[in-house]
Amino acid sequence: MDDAMNAAQPAELLRKMFDRAVEMADPMRSLAQHLPDRPATGRVLVIGAGKASARMAEAVEAVWGPCEGLIITRYGYERPLQGIELVSAAHPVPDAAGVAATGRMLDMLQTVGEGDFVLALISGGASALLCAPAGEITLAEKQAVNQALLASGAPIGEMNIVRKHLSRVKGGQLAAAAWPARMLALMISDVPGDDPALIGSGPTVGDPNGPETARDLLDRWNIAVPVSVKAALTGSNRVIPPEDARLGAVINRVYAAPRMSLEAAAELGRAAGYEVELLGDAIEGEAREIARAHAGMALQSSGPKILLSGGELTVTRRGDGIGGPNAEYALALALALDGAKGIHAMACDTDGVDGAAEIAGAWVGPQILEQARKAGCDPGKALDTNDAHGFFEAVGGQVITGPTLTNVNDFRAILIDP
Repeated sequence: MDDAMNAAQPAELLRKMFDRAVEMADPMRSLAQHLPDRPATGRVLVIGAGKASARMAEAVEAVWGPCEGLIITRYGYERPLQGIELVSAAHPVPDAAGVAATGRMLDMLQTVGEGDFVLALISGGASALLCAPAGEITLAEKQAVNQALLASGAPIGEMNIVRKHLSRVKGGQLAAAAWPARMLALMISDVPGDDPALIGSGPTVGDPNGPETARDLLDRWNIAVPVSVKAALTGSNRVIPPEDARLGAVINRVYAAPRMSLEAAAELGRAAGYEVELLGDAIEGEAREIARAHAGMALQSSGPKILLSGGELTVTRRGDGIGGPNAEYALALALALDGAKGIHAMACDTDGVDGAAEIAGAWVGPQILEQARKAGCDPGKALDTNDAHGFFEAVGGQVITGPTLTNVNDFRAILIDP
């Protein structure tokens, strides 16, 4: 049986494993068990932001009924809500709609007080969707710094430190605005290590880093900034320190995380007869470099086996192509495997968006480089120009899901079946 026929079954299993990982993190499946009873006294306000926030709010109202509040989600990720207002805005680069909605959310929080309760729903994407530039920083300047950070190859944790200090809402400032009301923040993690301070740049979590740390990171990643940004980073520290009394009424709870989804996917792999090795759920680094390392592990492994991993990889932009960390990982993996028999792989973002493209990721098999040759595609050139999405579109290797309404970061699986 030729490779094209053999590829069908591994590709099907890999897609089922990915779908299972996404399903496990669906707020309609997982949020209710972490939701307390609706407070019987005082005002109840539901706020939130992120790619999963509308789905999270839908899950809340399925239990609590219609609620008052405001949610900001990514365009295309809307859900029908009963009472909570829903605003759509841009991600990963913020826009005016996000700025306006964030300003209204901050104003709304000024109206709650002691005896009231605020439920905050935070998921990946909140960093861009909750946008309130600090000082004299304009939206255009905030957009430019954000784009430069995304293209720099900086880890998400370091990007978020900078974002906090250029904002009036991140780094605990959202929670401080609600004080003295009680607040519960329910979070879906999309960051390595599941640190609440990094999810959405920690709008409900204090941060010990001062503006000097943000300045150092901008220097480290060679990001030029305008005068307004420099001024915002030389004034007083607006980020809320962890010991601040205004955070004393806040409970932060990560209720869904990458490891839970990867373990659910691993169960499917084991049921299909494969040994599953979890390489880690918090892997960071340059996508192409991690891919080469994983290819070496796959070539040295005997099957049937699946190497499973998660985390958040980065891409240092070198060319003008269209790509994302998962597609670039898959392309670099295919080149490193060089058509090795019996090895298939899939790399996708669980939110359905790899980089800035409406494509979850890509899958590869032993025949992918031969398909590229027949299609007149140069995989090496595509990698050099960061055009992984263009490459996989040409060879039929794209994975397109549409909005998944959740986000627990990357899913990567390499299936070895001799």
